[in-house]
Amino acid sequence: MLTDREVTATLEMLKNEHLDVRAVTLGLSLLDCVSEDLNRLSAKILDKISRHAENLVTVCDQVAEKYGIPVVNKRIALSPISALAGPFNPSQLVKLAKVLDKAGQQAGVDFVGGFSALVEKGFSKGDISLIEAIPEALFETKRVCSSVNVASSRDGINMDAVALMGQAIKKAALLSKDNDGLACAKLVVFANIPPDMPFMAGAYLGFGEPDAVINVGVSGPGVVKKAIDRAMTQVPRPSFGTLSEVIKRTAYKVTRVGEILGREVAKALNLPFGVVDLSLAPAPQVGDSVGEIFESFGLKAIGAPGSTAVLALLNDAVKKGGAFASSHVGGLSGAFIPVSEDLGIGAAAEAGYLSIEKLEALTSVCSVGLDMVSIPGDTSAATISAIIADEMAIGVINHKTTAARLIPVPGKKAGDKVHYGGLLGSATILTVRDYSEAEAFIALGGRIPAPIHSLRN
Repeated sequence: MLTDREVTATLEMLKNEHLDVRAVTLGLSLLDCVSEDLNRLSAKILDKISRHAENLVTVCDQVAEKYGIPVVNKRIALSPISALAGPFNPSQLVKLAKVLDKAGQQAGVDFVGGFSALVEKGFSKGDISLIEAIPEALFETKRVCSSVNVASSRDGINMDAVALMGQAIKKAALLSKDNDGLACAKLVVFANIPPDMPFMAGAYLGFGEPDAVINVGVSGPGVVKKAIDRAMTQVPRPSFGTLSEVIKRTAYKVTRVGEILGREVAKALNLPFGVVDLSLAPAPQVGDSVGEIFESFGLKAIGAPGSTAVLALLNDAVKKGGAFASSHVGGLSGAFIPVSEDLGIGAAAEAGYLSIEKLEALTSVCSVGLDMVSIPGDTSAATISAIIADEMAIGVINHKTTAARLIPVPGKKAGDKVHYGGLLGSATILTVRDYSEAEAFIALGGRIPAPIHSLRN
């Protein structure tokens, strides 16, 4: 439990530093819902979500009120739908996505994840149908999110899947052109996807997870920034090692808060507690930005020389502090750098400190990847696939999760602004060097083999 001093410090975080629990996510296995009849499958899924999620939002609100700590989002993460999709064609899976959307609406949750496939080594019939259904499914629904794992350190990179995802992103953007390609904000392409993360748009419930489980994602960029700012007023000024210790202690407190709330929600719903994802999840508002932390270290902005080193320190310290606070840390657990969702990162992109190439370099040490990056609408599907391939390679070689959530904004070019609203924020469209060679590169197909250090047995 938290000591009296830690409780006082936590209350100060709530009052001045934007501390919240970003997501409480109910994970549900759908493997007991399998049916070759779409209507029967839909009915089973609706029934299971209804039984387990009917009190989720109410309980989260009650626990949040009890502790005075906001729970920003309530979400549901499901087994990969591709595992149930073998008997169905893409149009039928679009109908199933609408069923998931309806279930989410009835439960009162913000998002439903799990319209997903794991294809790092190859495809089943259900995988192909689901990937073909993704653009229309995301366009036709409000809450449904999709993730596709196309690579792993154990299996390499499925370049055929990478090619298909470039095409899917392009189609989703065109379908939602009236909303600046917004459907793409609900689609993530992964390497080494974790099976238990509570954060959208990538959340799903992996195989080997409980039938139903509560996972929690915390926030806290503002808390970390204020802690660093206080340390910087000391004489003499702190060293990098001292600042790492400051971040570790702060991450410990934030993680403890998340675990306390998560366990209480799980207990009230009579479900097992899974993990705390201790990632620093930013918001597009002043004081809750990962990007602003870089300025506290003395940099002009994220993207300036020194940024990769700062992000490496930040990511490591957050993991060390959070791991000490909980025996069940999971998900992504690190620092997010979503361009549109973070005020400081968005401002750095607009000012020219961040290019897509610098962002890619930063993803070698962050906990996710190219996240909420808006690119010109005329970027070809092959070039999008090539960007994804580069990002997947970083994850495969470094044995870490990487991801690409790219939004080619129809009708807009580099330097234009796009506004999504809410937690999705706004962004400046980054320049992409769209070379025709990407077509020939992606057309090679096949699988990039796993690195030699994957042979660990």
